[in-house]
Amino acid sequence: MKYRFLLLVALTTIFSSCYMNKSFLSPTKTIGRTKLTLRDTLVTFIDSISYQPIFTKSGKETISYPFTVESVVFKSSNGHKLNGWILKPKNFKPTVTLINFHGNGGMLLTQFEGMTPLVEKGFQVFMFDYSGFGYSEGTAERKFVLEDGLSAIDYVKSNPTFANTKLVVYGQSFGGHLATVAGTLLQDKIDALVTEGAFSSHDDIAGQGFWTIMARLTVKEMYAAKKYVKDFKKPILIIHSTEDETIPFKMAKKLYENANEPKELYEIKGKHIMGTVFYSKEISEKIMKMIQ
Repeated sequence: MKYRFLLLVALTTIFSSCYMNKSFLSPTKTIGRTKLTLRDTLVTFIDSISYQPIFTKSGKETISYPFTVESVVFKSSNGHKLNGWILKPKNFKPTVTLINFHGNGGMLLTQFEGMTPLVEKGFQVFMFDYSGFGYSEGTAERKFVLEDGLSAIDYVKSNPTFANTKLVVYGQSFGGHLATVAGTLLQDKIDALVTEGAFSSHDDIAGQGFWTIMARLTVKEMYAAKKYVKDFKKPILIIHSTEDETIPFKMAKKLYENANEPKELYEIKGKHIMGTVFYSKEISEKIMKMIQ
């Protein structure tokens, strides 16, 4: 009986390790598809070469936004070609570029509406898909997405399109954790960091619930935001809902406690990473104040 128990523990540990380490990334891969339907009223046609999107109502009438969307392809340091979108206001000359690190699932089309409220406030946004997401090459692995994040910052920094604008990395959920690490490593190339609904480390978020101890033993940390943020010397704004049921608010407090001044913890209400939708005015003002 003792050996059966030990075997069960060993098998469970192996399964948990594989499951937890793969569950951090849930990409939607769309290579080869030229028509994407986010919902019945938003059908998007994608150019097969440039991946330029055309947004339509139910596949018929073209949607006109108060901003332009330009698709670009750039190369990550891991060799994968990544797809990015540049969202630029039509009626404002942007002075700030937000480099958006999106969450662990979906792809650009499923994520971009979360950033459009800030574009409408006058920000220019560069968002990109990690390896294995959307039209980006490769497989979705944590070692690759960090390289992708670093390459995205390098791409923006060296691209004339973003010249003469302040560069702020804005990470949401999984992307908030990733942005903290990438932003710290390349802090000499950016002006500030914003996280929304970010977790403090992989083992912290994996260790929620019944399997807490086992998850902490089996998850490969690789890199932890709560450690890297201690070395970040630029302004940081940490946004988190006290009602967040996906990533506990206590993780925002942990990041804030480990961060250096100047820093701010902005407590909001509502579901996970809905701050840009319901608090776009307040967040915009805080970003502008932070970088002035």
